[in-house]
Amino acid sequence: MLLQVFSTLTRQKEPFPKKPGERVTMYVCGPTVYKPSHIGHMVGPVIFDTVKRFLSYLGYEVTWVVNITDVDDKLIVRARELNTTVPELAARMTEDYFACLKALNVTGVDHFPRATEHIGGMIEIIQALLAKGHAYELDDGVYFDVTSDPDYGALTHRDPEQMEAGARLEVNPRKRNPGDFALWKAAKPDEPAEVQYDSPFRCGRGRPGWHIECTCMALKLLGETLDIHGGGLDLQFPHHENELAQSQSYTGKPFARLWMHNGLLRMGHAKMAGSVGNVVNMADLLRRHRPDTVRFLLLSSHYRSPIEYSEERLDEIAKSLQGFYRFFERYERITKNSLYAAATLPSGTDPFTLPPTADPRFAELFRRFGEALADDFNTAAAIGTLHEMLAALNRYADQHRLEEPGTDLARRDGFLTGSAAFRTMYNILGLFWQPPAQASLGGGDALVSGLVQLLIDLRNDLRTQAKAAAPDNPLRKALFDQSDRIRKRLGELGVTLEDRPGGTTWRVG
Repeated sequence: MLLQVFSTLTRQKEPFPKKPGERVTMYVCGPTVYKPSHIGHMVGPVIFDTVKRFLSYLGYEVTWVVNITDVDDKLIVRARELNTTVPELAARMTEDYFACLKALNVTGVDHFPRATEHIGGMIEIIQALLAKGHAYELDDGVYFDVTSDPDYGALTHRDPEQMEAGARLEVNPRKRNPGDFALWKAAKPDEPAEVQYDSPFRCGRGRPGWHIECTCMALKLLGETLDIHGGGLDLQFPHHENELAQSQSYTGKPFARLWMHNGLLRMGHAKMAGSVGNVVNMADLLRRHRPDTVRFLLLSSHYRSPIEYSEERLDEIAKSLQGFYRFFERYERITKNSLYAAATLPSGTDPFTLPPTADPRFAELFRRFGEALADDFNTAAAIGTLHEMLAALNRYADQHRLEEPGTDLARRDGFLTGSAAFRTMYNILGLFWQPPAQASLGGGDALVSGLVQLLIDLRNDLRTQAKAAAPDNPLRKALFDQSDRIRKRLGELGVTLEDRPGGTTWRVG
């Protein structure tokens, strides 16, 4: 299986630079922790968590780093507005970010370095850049000279003058070039002491620039050349362009073998962003939608494409996921075990290949799923194949009457093989990691479940009595009407009943 990835640097798909069994290093730019996380903050983590899951399944040993920017202008301003300190605000918002990642099953991050933990390393890199002639000092800080890097602009494929047009550049008439960016910023009189650090530079105490933070943390934790550098498309310039320039000027080596940029969330025709004022906080979103639904939305487009956000789209996804939840219940009825707890398939030397005895349809879909992700991590195509596998498993169970007594054990084993492939597929996507709460009607889960079951038992008693009554007995119709009323009222509350040979099951939704 040939793994190919689109590189922003070369603007083409390239064979993955490592072989299964080798170590892969991946750095993805994290948040500036000054406000609670919104859904836009989750796009990159969910995408690159899936990338790591897929690479790990193929046999790569992936180390993934996501930085935390905990010293920045935005933090200073926000802390002042809230009458708190920058460290306190950063710590609180970092915990909020971690809670959101956990809610969406983003489990693959190995290190979360904080910028404030690496100030000394940043100063060392800046000193080296000064010594090599790539930087210069002014009274208000230290700046990188973009003309000192002949490859500056390679990531955005534009020359420096083109990049300056319309860009948010640090205005300073004393800079050598308008595009020069700050490596170190001198402390301002009104800035709190907790964001000021001693330095050997002419400007004295201050704090690092945004771009140097990522360079330092990436090099420190992953080495001089990364395998993958990822982040949102909005970071391509100036952040990643500047990060690339200063890193390669410092080490003299390529900074990243692959640059991956994910598309951004859109609401209507506008990008979702704090500057636009149309963000949706994760805490609010998760009160309205299951985490599975949100993660499914973020993976339903190719990672380089924009993601269209709307409540209507989330509602559509939630409805489509009901088919998966019903299958999980069906699997449990057939096997007496939970698919959530079932093992995934090992990748082996020939990943995404089922044994020759497996049903051909299951084998084909499992192979196509792997091929979709091997083609530039195409999660949209992979999700389409996941839906096809769900339909194939249901057809197989119907054709072979697996829910009826006396099932052919060989047919049952075929179903188990297909289901294991199915679980492996959605596990790579990070979906369906825990059963959805069976009840969300308020009150304790045990109490709600007990009350629903009580109504189901009452309805079943009414139906049993109705069936025992003579066809011409008026009580027969009255009893059936009462049982139908219970189903209808539960349906109005969002509880769906399903009558099966083995009894009545229920779910919310």
